[in-house]
Amino acid sequence: MSSQTTTSPPPSPWTIVAGAVGLLTVSISLLLTAFAWPSTRSSLHDVPIAVAGPPPAVQQVTTALDQRLPEAFEITTVGDTAAAERLIHDREVYGAIDLSSGAAQVITASAASVAVAQALNSVAGGLNQQPGAVAVPARDLVPLPSDDPRGAGLSAGALPLVMGGLAAAVLLTRLVRGIVRRVAGALAFAVTGGLAVTAILQFWLGSIDGSYWANSGAVALTIAATSLSILGLESLLGFAGFGLGAAIMMLVGNPLSGTATAPQMLPGWSGSLGQLLPPGAGGQLLRSTAFFNGHGATHATVVLISWLAFGVVLCVAGGLRTRHTNQQSPAAQPPVAVMA
Repeated sequence: MSSQTTTSPPPSPWTIVAGAVGLLTVSISLLLTAFAWPSTRSSLHDVPIAVAGPPPAVQQVTTALDQRLPEAFEITTVGDTAAAERLIHDREVYGAIDLSSGAAQVITASAASVAVAQALNSVAGGLNQQPGAVAVPARDLVPLPSDDPRGAGLSAGALPLVMGGLAAAVLLTRLVRGIVRRVAGALAFAVTGGLAVTAILQFWLGSIDGSYWANSGAVALTIAATSLSILGLESLLGFAGFGLGAAIMMLVGNPLSGTATAPQMLPGWSGSLGQLLPPGAGGQLLRSTAFFNGHGATHATVVLISWLAFGVVLCVAGGLRTRHTNQQSPAAQPPVAVMA
């Protein structure tokens, strides 16, 4: 009677253990840097505001702002209150210091950015340094909804949109065959996901106002741009493409979106970079549709459509390459209709 001895594989070399530890250390360092660096270095950088009133008073306040906070504001001077309010409604500026009536008044738009509104109130109050001077009155021209006055829901919604796009790419890659079907699935999910997410934000949490259908379109376009671009990278580059897409959206796009503060408050060039990626563009587009009747939405819409088209092109290129490879392989089984 023979016995069969089963030998277990030998332990991994210590070099493999050391390599794994090193990789994990680099990974957690990158994660911390990606998410903490923008927050800890957040400050005012060329934030567009208006100063309204008679030229002598406007010049005095503009000079004072430049001296107190150099390069903090990009100032547009206008003649009266109506012109300043028009710039705010058109999303040309975040707020204004109004000197038209003789006494300074701050006009803010917390729906555009709570952080900028608070900073503008603080800066304007600091301009009055005479003994016994009263606080500068403030008026919120475009406020956030009363159910969410701090904009917490809108800020927190950025990450789920990115995660939704990632999940769509993963599931469609694993469960669906055929490029056309994958693209159709991603677009269908973008529509249903947009309707669901907007309903939660608008009707349950009360975090956004405006047209439900316009808001749903903004969310759907964001999801579609995210999921299709990752799907396209995976289709062309395989697992490496998925990793690249996830890194772009999660480690770069989400921390640099500026949704919680404002793109101009992020350090250096990072705010501008964030607005060229779907998370940042999507957040700005949703603010425009929810609170500003679509004003200021052009740049974000172009960015999202560009990413969506980029993803579709990559999906088609990946499908064509796979079909060509299957046709050239002598041992290939009956071909799968990868483009169907």
